[in-house]
Amino acid sequence: MDTLRLILLFLHVLGFAALIGGLIAQSSEPVKRVNAAMRDGAGTAFVAGLALVGVLEAGDGDVNHAKVGVKLAIGLVILVLVMANLRKERIPQGLWIGLLALSVLNVAVAVFWSPTHA
Repeated sequence: MDTLRLILLFLHVLGFAALIGGLIAQSSEPVKRVNAAMRDGAGTAFVAGLALVGVLEAGDGDVNHAKVGVKLAIGLVILVLVMANLRKERIPQGLWIGLLALSVLNVAVAVFWSPTHA
């Protein structure tokens, strides 16, 4: 079970790397659009995150449901925005900034909202 958890965590991180990388790759472009890296990264991060919570719930460890809820909400907003704008020729600069901010926020929640160890 621990191996499956690590594989899902790895896929979750790769998904966010692809999403943020797809966003940053367009930073100097005048026209922003949803690219394949953003689409695949958002989907991978979301599905792997759901599966990861399932594996954690099935195990004997504690799950921080508040953190999971916040990450789920942010991830769902990202996924919906990416998929809703997938076929558009361009997305507004504000949406691009919003997607980047939400993606970084979701990673920050994962990193900084963790139990402290003495």
